[in-house]
Amino acid sequence: MEKEEFYMKMKQKAEEIDINLTVEQLWKFYSYMELLIEWNEKINLTAIIEPEEIILKHFIDSLTIYKYIEKDNKVVDVGTGAGFPGIPLKIANPELKITLVDSLNKRLIFLQDVINKLQLKNVEIIHARAEEFGQNKKFREKFDIATSRAVANLSTLSEYLIPLVKLNGKCICMKAGDADQEIEEAKKAINVLGGTIKEVENFMLPQSDIGRTVIIINKERNTPTKYPRKAGMPSKDPIK
Repeated sequence: MEKEEFYMKMKQKAEEIDINLTVEQLWKFYSYMELLIEWNEKINLTAIIEPEEIILKHFIDSLTIYKYIEKDNKVVDVGTGAGFPGIPLKIANPELKITLVDSLNKRLIFLQDVINKLQLKNVEIIHARAEEFGQNKKFREKFDIATSRAVANLSTLSEYLIPLVKLNGKCICMKAGDADQEIEEAKKAINVLGGTIKEVENFMLPQSDIGRTVIIINKERNTPTKYPRKAGMPSKDPIK
């Protein structure tokens, strides 16, 4: 896809979710796409490699949570993979302080290349499993926002995210269209971990029939120190 066509499509879809991107931001998204496609030939980052699909299913999808985040928030993206939603959020809101966490080092090498080439400031990359990261005193209960996209079921994901958030902070959980049963099954885990579901938003991605659900969890009490449990436990034996 030529740069001008990309700019037009990216700008138009972003405006549909009330985000106005500058030419510099559009250039950063275009460069990010080029790096994603180039690196994907060397390491498996994504099955989505068509420019139109990257715009919608990676960039715009990531930006659907933009409205829930304040300008200067400290945000952690757990299981970031190829940088979603963290890097699109950072491009759209340069004042964010972003920490990207992933357990696979080669993905982090890709992310460092993206950060360098897009000249993104205040982005930290951490190589860790979510469970170890959540028990690290340097990071535990230090973030305004914890988010994650397509990482685990909501009970497990809550155990990864809620321990990272300050009191009165929030977790933004990004899910596919139909998450009602998952939400119901996760209510006990969310309560045990110190959170309360504040909002559930169901919507379609712009100009598509692709459904999405965003679950906002408020952190109302400190998380008991035993959570998150050791690596593998939250997914093997979710809190019920």
